[in-house]
Amino acid sequence: MTPQKLFRAAALATALIGGSCTATIPGADSIAEDGAVNHPIAVEPSYRDLKVYYAGGADGMSPDDAVKFDAFLADYRAHGNGSLGISVPDGPASRVAITYFAERAAATGISRDRILVSTHQLAGGDRRVDVSYIGYAAHAQPCGNDWSENLAFTADNLTPQNFGCSVQHNIAAMVADPRDLLGPGGMGPMDTARRAAVMDHYEKGEVTQADKRTVDKATEQSAGASSVGQ
Repeated sequence: MTPQKLFRAAALATALIGGSCTATIPGADSIAEDGAVNHPIAVEPSYRDLKVYYAGGADGMSPDDAVKFDAFLADYRAHGNGSLGISVPDGPASRVAITYFAERAAATGISRDRILVSTHQLAGGDRRVDVSYIGYAAHAQPCGNDWSENLAFTADNLTPQNFGCSVQHNIAAMVADPRDLLGPGGMGPMDTARRAAVMDHYEKGEVTQADKRTVDKATEQSAGASSVGQ
């Protein structure tokens, strides 16, 4: 065999060996180096409701129900989406009950146009008031149970299947508002007075940022002129 043919045979054998090695790695194309891709967090609507009794009178509710109701409203203000539903049992006291619960909700800062009131027929003698809203919940799929791979010795040097799973679960459990994982929230109202003040300083060639208080200047690390380079 001539040297040229020998070289071609060696090159072909190397290509075949290399191709066979890459083709025998199971699932290599399905495992990304980013744990967020392998274990995505799902954000889904979650129906939340609370049932309390309307006791009438000045108090309206028992102390235990009042604590639960106020905590439920606080959770709605933090995580609620859409309207807060208040449904009272149909009957002679329904209008008084609606007024009581709606006014108590509005007193906590919930806009009146987000409070949806209604009545419902008694079911099995249950006279409780139903308060509800739609929130969002974040969760990730359970981490894999296959720990057969020895991560101390991986000849293929691929990303493990469980890489990033625990981190994704922790993020889903800790996020204050799961809607933040879907995209940035809307901008709040502009401070037009501050914007006008900054533009006025800019047009006059003056310093635009707010000045520090006199009592803070002495304790700020940036206070005073720097001696670097002098």
